Amino acid sequence: MSRKDNTLKFTPVDESGKEGTPKYIPVEGVSGLYCFGSLDANSALYNFLGKAGINVHFFDYYEHYTGSFQAKEYLLAGKMQIEQTKYYLSAKKRLYIASQFIDGAAFNILKNLKYYHNRGKALDYPLEKITAFSESISKAHDIPSLMGLEGNIRQTYYAAFDTILNEHAMEGRSKQPPLNEVNALVSFGNMMCYTLCLDQIYHTQLNPTISFLHEPGYRRFSLALDIAEIFKPILVDRTIFRVLNKKEVQSKDFDIQVNRVILKESGKKAFVRAFEERLNETIMHRILKKQVSYKHLVKLECYKLSKHLLGMDQYQPFKIWW
Repeated sequence: MSRKDNTLKFTPVDESGKEGTPKYIPVEGVSGLYCFGSLDANSALYNFLGKAGINVHFFDYYEHYTGSFQAKEYLLAGKMQIEQTKYYLSAKKRLYIASQFIDGAAFNILKNLKYYHNRGKALDYPLEKITAFSESISKAHDIPSLMGLEGNIRQTYYAAFDTILNEHAMEGRSKQPPLNEVNALVSFGNMMCYTLCLDQIYHTQLNPTISFLHEPGYRRFSLALDIAEIFKPILVDRTIFRVLNKKEVQSKDFDIQVNRVILKESGKKAFVRAFEERLNETIMHRILKKQVSYKHLVKLECYKLSKHLLGMDQYQPFKIWW
């Protein structure tokens, strides 16, 4: 990958080192780059990407997120940093924000289940159980209790995947490594959602390392994990149901090993294409009174959290209203 005037030049190279036909992409149309294979680039290119505000996210062969090239954080503000830290240090204030993340995630999960329940899928049990868990969110007294509820909700929800999917079974959540095709898609999709949230945080004054539900850790942008909880049911899971039930991704698109299943290049392309289509879908925002994309909804969520931290408006998580 290199710079060619004001475009990005991609030159494919096969295993023998032979170069293929270059592809050119105008930098104005690029919001972020996701690298799933080997990439050769020089510092001049990264200087160019940094000035253009384009982040680059890297993943290894097994689809693990390994790191990002982050353009200069041009929007970071001292006041926001101070307020965000204060909210993290206050057990009461942190618990409120964390509970809102779980509440939003649970609501959107229930929306998914109701959607398929109304189409003849037998989902009465998970609907009833997750509703009961959701009613306990406001009663949680600390972060570990919230995380326990989140785990119970997810476990019940993932068990329902076997009913929603026509020809595939999840057989419980397995990760690091995923043990079957559905789990491979969940891991890959969650990683895409995490980096999407990281990109949108970058365009606000929020600090991505100071989080409220997940514990801030060394070398990870934990606020992106927090915000991703709300959007995984909408962006990732709905995409998984689509690509598997419509057979856009099939068994031939997976590399099935002894104790690990990963997506082949064909599977990654098909999922990313469907994921991008989902991000670009628009809905009429009931407050803004205009069409906004799913991708922009993530940025709006960051703005809402910013207003809460600055005492301008109380944070309420995004919940599907249609």
